Amino acid sequence: MANKQIMLKDNDEARCIFGQYDTNLHFIERIFPVGLFARGNVLNVKGKTCDVKKVEELILKLKDTFRRDNAVRYEDIESAVNAIAAEDRNKGDGSDGTVFLTDKTRHVSAKTSGQRTYMEAMRKFDIVFAIGPAGTGKTYLACASALEALKSGRVSRIILTRPVVEAGEKLGFLPGDLYEKINPYLAPLYDSFSSILGPERFLKHRKDGMIEIIPLAYMRGRTLDDAFIILDEAQNTTLYQMKMFLTRIGFDANTVVTGDITQVDLDTAAESGLIQAQRILKNLKGVKFVYFSKKDVVRHPLVRKIINAFEKHEKKG
Repeated sequence: MANKQIMLKDNDEARCIFGQYDTNLHFIERIFPVGLFARGNVLNVKGKTCDVKKVEELILKLKDTFRRDNAVRYEDIESAVNAIAAEDRNKGDGSDGTVFLTDKTRHVSAKTSGQRTYMEAMRKFDIVFAIGPAGTGKTYLACASALEALKSGRVSRIILTRPVVEAGEKLGFLPGDLYEKINPYLAPLYDSFSSILGPERFLKHRKDGMIEIIPLAYMRGRTLDDAFIILDEAQNTTLYQMKMFLTRIGFDANTVVTGDITQVDLDTAAESGLIQAQRILKNLKGVKFVYFSKKDVVRHPLVRKIINAFEKHEKKG
Protein backbone atom coordinates (compact mmCIF):
# COMPACT_ATOMS: atom_id res chain seq x y z
CA MET A 1 0.00 0.00 0.00
CA ALA A 2 1.12 3.55 -0.72
CA ASN A 3 0.33 6.87 0.90
CA LYS A 4 0.83 10.02 -1.16
CA GLN A 5 0.39 13.59 0.02
CA ILE A 6 -0.56 16.10 -2.70
CA MET A 7 -0.29 19.80 -1.98
CA LEU A 8 -2.61 22.25 -3.74
CA LYS A 9 -1.55 25.85 -4.30
CA ASP A 10 -4.07 27.35 -1.87
CA ASN A 11 -7.51 26.78 -0.38
CA ASP A 12 -9.31 28.29 -3.39
CA GLU A 13 -7.66 25.80 -5.76
CA ALA A 14 -8.39 22.98 -3.32
CA ARG A 15 -12.07 23.88 -2.93
CA CYS A 16 -12.54 23.99 -6.69
CA ILE A 17 -10.78 20.68 -7.35
CA PHE A 18 -12.22 18.83 -4.35
CA GLY A 19 -15.76 20.11 -5.06
CA GLN A 20 -18.43 21.36 -2.71
CA TYR A 21 -18.55 19.02 0.31
CA ASP A 22 -15.76 17.01 -1.43
CA THR A 23 -18.19 15.75 -4.09
CA ASN A 24 -15.44 15.53 -6.71
CA LEU A 25 -13.30 13.42 -4.37
CA HIS A 26 -16.22 11.07 -3.73
CA PHE A 27 -16.64 10.69 -7.50
CA ILE A 28 -12.92 9.90 -7.92
CA GLU A 29 -13.13 7.28 -5.15
CA ARG A 30 -15.88 5.54 -7.13
CA ILE A 31 -13.57 5.36 -10.15
CA PHE A 32 -10.30 4.39 -8.46
CA PRO A 33 -9.94 1.98 -5.48
CA VAL A 34 -8.26 4.53 -3.21
CA GLY A 35 -9.03 6.46 -0.05
CA LEU A 36 -8.95 10.27 -0.31
CA PHE A 37 -8.62 12.44 2.79
CA ALA A 38 -8.64 16.24 2.38
CA ARG A 39 -7.58 18.79 4.93
CA GLY A 40 -7.25 22.42 3.89
CA ASN A 41 -5.18 22.44 0.68
CA VAL A 42 -3.60 19.02 1.34
CA LEU A 43 -4.92 15.77 -0.12
CA ASN A 44 -3.80 12.38 1.17
CA VAL A 45 -4.21 9.42 -1.18
CA LYS A 46 -4.03 5.84 0.13
CA GLY A 47 -4.16 2.68 -1.96
CA LYS A 48 -2.12 0.44 -4.23
CA THR A 49 0.89 2.19 -5.73
CA CYS A 50 -0.43 2.01 -9.31
CA ASP A 51 -3.81 3.47 -8.31
CA VAL A 52 -2.25 6.22 -6.21
CA LYS A 53 -0.09 7.25 -9.17
CA LYS A 54 -3.16 7.47 -11.42
CA VAL A 55 -4.99 9.68 -8.92
CA GLU A 56 -1.91 11.86 -8.57
CA GLU A 57 -1.84 12.23 -12.37
CA LEU A 58 -5.55 13.06 -12.33
CA ILE A 59 -5.12 15.79 -9.70
CA LEU A 60 -2.24 17.29 -11.71
CA LYS A 61 -4.48 17.43 -14.79
CA LEU A 62 -7.21 19.12 -12.75
CA LYS A 63 -4.70 21.63 -11.38
CA ASP A 64 -3.76 22.52 -14.96
CA THR A 65 -7.45 22.88 -15.82
CA PHE A 66 -8.08 25.17 -12.84
CA ARG A 67 -5.07 27.36 -13.61
CA ARG A 68 -6.18 27.67 -17.23
CA ASP A 69 -9.93 28.12 -16.81
CA ASN A 70 -10.22 29.15 -13.13
CA ALA A 71 -12.83 26.40 -12.81
CA VAL A 72 -13.12 22.61 -12.69
CA ARG A 73 -16.35 21.10 -14.02
CA TYR A 74 -17.70 17.58 -13.80
CA GLU A 75 -16.93 17.00 -17.49
CA ASP A 76 -13.31 18.08 -16.90
CA ILE A 77 -12.91 15.35 -14.29
CA GLU A 78 -14.60 12.78 -16.52
CA SER A 79 -12.43 13.75 -19.49
CA ALA A 80 -9.26 13.54 -17.39
CA VAL A 81 -10.27 10.08 -16.11
CA ASN A 82 -10.92 8.92 -19.69
CA ALA A 83 -7.57 10.33 -20.84
CA ILE A 84 -5.71 8.47 -18.09
CA ALA A 85 -7.54 5.24 -18.98
CA ALA A 86 -6.65 5.69 -22.66
CA GLU A 87 -2.99 6.38 -21.81
CA ASP A 88 -2.94 3.27 -19.62
CA ARG A 89 -4.30 1.12 -22.45
CA ASN A 90 -1.82 2.51 -24.95
CA LYS A 91 1.41 2.61 -22.91
CA GLY A 92 4.51 2.25 -25.01
CA ASP A 93 3.08 3.65 -28.28
CA GLY A 94 5.27 6.76 -28.04
CA SER A 95 2.35 9.19 -28.29
CA ASP A 96 1.09 11.56 -25.62
CA GLY A 97 -2.16 12.11 -27.47
CA THR A 98 -1.43 15.72 -28.42
CA VAL A 99 -2.81 16.83 -31.77
CA PHE A 100 -1.77 20.47 -31.87
CA LEU A 101 -0.02 22.88 -29.54
CA THR A 102 -1.39 26.43 -29.65
CA ASP A 103 0.68 29.56 -29.14
CA LYS A 104 -0.77 29.69 -25.62
CA THR A 105 0.74 26.20 -24.96
CA ARG A 106 -2.73 24.71 -24.75
CA HIS A 107 -2.85 21.05 -25.76
CA VAL A 108 -5.59 19.74 -28.01
CA SER A 109 -5.74 16.03 -27.31
CA ALA A 110 -7.95 12.96 -27.16
CA LYS A 111 -10.10 12.70 -24.07
CA THR A 112 -11.61 9.26 -24.76
CA SER A 113 -10.41 6.01 -26.30
CA GLY A 114 -12.66 6.65 -29.30
CA GLN A 115 -11.06 10.04 -29.89
CA ARG A 116 -7.60 8.48 -29.62
CA THR A 117 -8.51 5.89 -32.26
CA TYR A 118 -9.76 8.76 -34.45
CA MET A 119 -6.53 10.74 -34.10
CA GLU A 120 -4.40 7.72 -34.95
CA ALA A 121 -6.58 6.98 -37.99
CA MET A 122 -6.11 10.53 -39.31
CA ARG A 123 -2.34 10.06 -39.14
CA LYS A 124 -2.34 6.66 -40.85
CA PHE A 125 -5.11 6.72 -43.50
CA ASP A 126 -5.66 8.97 -46.51
CA ILE A 127 -9.44 8.97 -46.06
CA VAL A 128 -11.15 8.75 -42.66
CA PHE A 129 -14.89 8.68 -42.00
CA ALA A 130 -15.85 9.77 -38.46
CA ILE A 131 -19.44 8.86 -37.58
CA GLY A 132 -21.14 9.48 -34.26
CA PRO A 133 -23.34 11.73 -32.12
CA ALA A 134 -22.89 15.43 -31.38
CA GLY A 135 -20.28 16.41 -28.83
CA THR A 136 -17.74 13.68 -29.62
CA GLY A 137 -15.16 16.06 -31.09
CA LYS A 138 -15.38 14.85 -34.69
CA THR A 139 -15.02 18.29 -36.28
CA TYR A 140 -12.84 19.89 -33.61
CA LEU A 141 -10.19 17.15 -33.66
CA ALA A 142 -10.23 17.07 -37.46
CA CYS A 143 -9.53 20.83 -37.49
CA ALA A 144 -6.72 20.37 -34.95
CA SER A 145 -5.19 17.52 -36.98
CA ALA A 146 -5.40 19.66 -40.12
CA LEU A 147 -3.50 22.46 -38.36
CA GLU A 148 -0.91 19.96 -37.16
CA ALA A 149 -0.42 18.80 -40.78
CA LEU A 150 -0.17 22.42 -41.96
CA LYS A 151 2.31 23.36 -39.25
CA SER A 152 4.54 20.34 -39.96
CA GLY A 153 4.53 21.04 -43.71
CA ARG A 154 2.73 17.83 -44.69
CA VAL A 155 0.12 19.93 -46.48
CA SER A 156 0.13 23.52 -47.78
CA ARG A 157 -3.53 24.35 -47.20
CA ILE A 158 -6.70 23.31 -45.41
CA ILE A 159 -10.06 23.08 -47.15
CA LEU A 160 -13.31 22.71 -45.21
CA THR A 161 -16.69 22.19 -46.74
CA ARG A 162 -20.27 21.51 -45.73
CA PRO A 163 -23.46 20.78 -47.63
CA VAL A 164 -25.88 23.70 -47.41
CA VAL A 165 -29.07 21.98 -46.28
CA GLU A 166 -31.84 23.79 -44.43
CA ALA A 167 -32.89 22.40 -41.06
CA GLY A 168 -36.32 23.94 -40.66
CA GLU A 169 -35.62 27.32 -42.27
CA LYS A 170 -35.52 27.92 -46.02
CA LEU A 171 -32.29 29.40 -47.34
CA GLY A 172 -34.10 31.69 -49.75
CA PHE A 173 -35.91 33.42 -46.89
CA LEU A 174 -32.72 34.38 -45.08
CA PRO A 175 -31.54 38.00 -45.55
CA GLY A 176 -28.46 39.05 -47.51
CA ASP A 177 -26.56 37.93 -50.60
CA LEU A 178 -25.36 34.35 -51.22
CA TYR A 179 -22.30 34.58 -48.96
CA GLU A 180 -24.33 36.12 -46.14
CA LYS A 181 -26.89 33.33 -46.54
CA ILE A 182 -24.33 30.50 -46.32
CA ASN A 183 -22.19 31.95 -43.52
CA PRO A 184 -24.46 30.58 -40.75
CA TYR A 185 -24.00 27.07 -42.18
CA LEU A 186 -20.22 27.41 -42.01
CA ALA A 187 -20.08 29.13 -38.61
CA PRO A 188 -19.32 25.91 -36.64
CA LEU A 189 -16.17 25.48 -38.72
CA TYR A 190 -15.15 29.08 -37.98
CA ASP A 191 -15.71 28.40 -34.28
CA SER A 192 -13.46 25.33 -34.24
CA PHE A 193 -10.54 27.09 -35.89
CA SER A 194 -10.95 30.28 -33.89
CA SER A 195 -10.95 28.23 -30.68
CA ILE A 196 -7.65 26.56 -31.57
CA LEU A 197 -5.81 29.38 -33.37
CA GLY A 198 -7.45 32.45 -31.93
CA PRO A 199 -9.60 34.77 -34.11
CA GLU A 200 -6.73 36.91 -35.43
CA ARG A 201 -4.54 34.05 -36.64
CA PHE A 202 -7.55 32.29 -38.09
CA LEU A 203 -8.51 35.37 -40.14
CA LYS A 204 -4.90 35.76 -41.28
CA HIS A 205 -4.76 32.13 -42.47
CA ARG A 206 -8.02 32.64 -44.36
CA LYS A 207 -6.73 35.85 -45.97
CA ASP A 208 -3.49 34.10 -46.99
CA GLY A 209 -5.48 31.24 -48.56
CA MET A 210 -4.07 28.65 -46.15
CA ILE A 211 -7.57 27.93 -44.84
CA GLU A 212 -10.50 27.86 -47.26
CA ILE A 213 -14.08 27.28 -46.08
CA ILE A 214 -16.67 26.79 -48.82
CA PRO A 215 -20.07 25.17 -49.47
CA LEU A 216 -19.93 21.67 -50.93
CA ALA A 217 -21.56 22.78 -54.20
CA TYR A 218 -18.47 24.90 -54.94
CA MET A 219 -16.20 21.82 -54.91
CA ARG A 220 -17.40 20.55 -58.28
CA GLY A 221 -14.69 20.53 -60.96
CA ARG A 222 -11.76 21.05 -58.59
CA THR A 223 -8.74 18.80 -57.96
CA LEU A 224 -7.29 19.22 -54.49
CA ASP A 225 -3.58 18.39 -54.17
CA ASP A 226 -1.36 18.88 -51.13
CA ALA A 227 -4.32 19.66 -48.87
CA PHE A 228 -6.07 18.52 -45.73
CA ILE A 229 -9.75 18.36 -46.68
CA ILE A 230 -12.64 18.10 -44.21
CA LEU A 231 -16.25 17.43 -45.19
CA ASP A 232 -18.44 18.24 -42.20
CA GLU A 233 -22.12 17.32 -41.64
CA ALA A 234 -21.73 14.66 -44.33
CA GLN A 235 -24.99 12.97 -43.34
CA ASN A 236 -26.68 15.72 -45.37
CA THR A 237 -24.92 14.88 -48.63
CA THR A 238 -26.63 12.86 -51.32
CA LEU A 239 -24.83 9.87 -52.80
CA TYR A 240 -24.05 11.96 -55.89
CA GLN A 241 -22.53 14.72 -53.75
CA MET A 242 -20.48 12.21 -51.77
CA LYS A 243 -19.08 10.71 -54.96
CA MET A 244 -18.36 14.19 -56.34
CA PHE A 245 -16.51 15.18 -53.18
CA LEU A 246 -14.40 12.02 -52.85
CA THR A 247 -13.32 12.22 -56.49
CA ARG A 248 -11.91 15.75 -55.93
CA ILE A 249 -9.05 14.32 -53.85
CA GLY A 250 -5.62 14.82 -55.42
CA PHE A 251 -2.05 13.81 -54.61
CA ASP A 252 -0.61 14.26 -51.10
CA ALA A 253 -4.06 14.92 -49.66
CA ASN A 254 -5.65 13.83 -46.42
CA THR A 255 -9.42 13.69 -46.21
CA VAL A 256 -11.75 13.49 -43.21
CA VAL A 257 -15.52 13.06 -43.53
CA THR A 258 -17.59 13.68 -40.39
CA GLY A 259 -21.28 13.20 -39.70
CA ASP A 260 -24.05 12.00 -37.44
CA ILE A 261 -26.33 9.55 -39.24
CA THR A 262 -29.05 10.07 -36.62
CA GLN A 263 -29.46 13.73 -37.66
CA VAL A 264 -30.16 13.67 -41.40
CA ASP A 265 -31.91 16.81 -42.70
CA LEU A 266 -32.65 15.39 -46.16
CA ASP A 267 -36.19 14.36 -47.08
CA THR A 268 -35.40 10.73 -46.18
CA ALA A 269 -32.42 9.23 -44.35
CA ALA A 270 -32.07 6.69 -47.16
CA GLU A 271 -30.84 9.50 -49.44
CA SER A 272 -27.82 10.19 -47.22
CA GLY A 273 -24.53 9.73 -49.05
CA LEU A 274 -22.78 9.09 -45.73
CA ILE A 275 -25.08 6.20 -44.86
CA GLN A 276 -24.62 4.66 -48.30
CA ALA A 277 -20.84 5.25 -48.31
CA GLN A 278 -20.48 2.93 -45.31
CA ARG A 279 -21.75 0.03 -47.40
CA ILE A 280 -19.96 0.98 -50.63
CA LEU A 281 -16.50 1.76 -49.20
CA LYS A 282 -16.27 -0.41 -46.07
CA ASN A 283 -13.75 -2.86 -47.58
CA LEU A 284 -11.74 -0.34 -49.62
CA LYS A 285 -8.03 -0.28 -48.71
CA GLY A 286 -6.84 3.13 -47.53
CA VAL A 287 -10.26 4.12 -46.18
CA LYS A 288 -10.93 3.95 -42.43
CA PHE A 289 -14.30 4.21 -40.65
CA VAL A 290 -14.21 5.37 -37.02
CA TYR A 291 -17.41 5.13 -34.98
CA PHE A 292 -18.11 7.17 -31.87
CA SER A 293 -20.66 6.36 -29.18
CA LYS A 294 -22.28 8.38 -26.41
CA LYS A 295 -19.32 7.34 -24.22
CA ASP A 296 -17.18 9.69 -26.32
CA VAL A 297 -19.33 12.76 -25.70
CA VAL A 298 -17.18 15.42 -24.01
CA ARG A 299 -19.68 18.27 -23.83
CA HIS A 300 -21.92 19.07 -20.87
CA PRO A 301 -22.88 15.78 -19.10
CA LEU A 302 -26.52 16.47 -19.98
CA VAL A 303 -25.69 15.95 -23.68
CA ARG A 304 -25.05 12.26 -23.04
CA LYS A 305 -28.33 11.98 -21.13
CA ILE A 306 -30.18 13.73 -23.96
CA ILE A 307 -28.73 11.26 -26.48
CA ASN A 308 -29.86 8.36 -24.26
CA ALA A 309 -33.36 9.81 -23.96
CA PHE A 310 -33.75 10.21 -27.73
CA GLU A 311 -32.41 6.69 -28.37
CA LYS A 312 -35.03 5.24 -26.00
CA HIS A 313 -37.77 7.29 -27.65
CA GLU A 314 -36.74 6.19 -31.16
CA LYS A 315 -36.66 2.52 -30.12
CA LYS A 316 -40.21 2.81 -28.80
CA GLY A 317 -41.34 4.38 -32.08
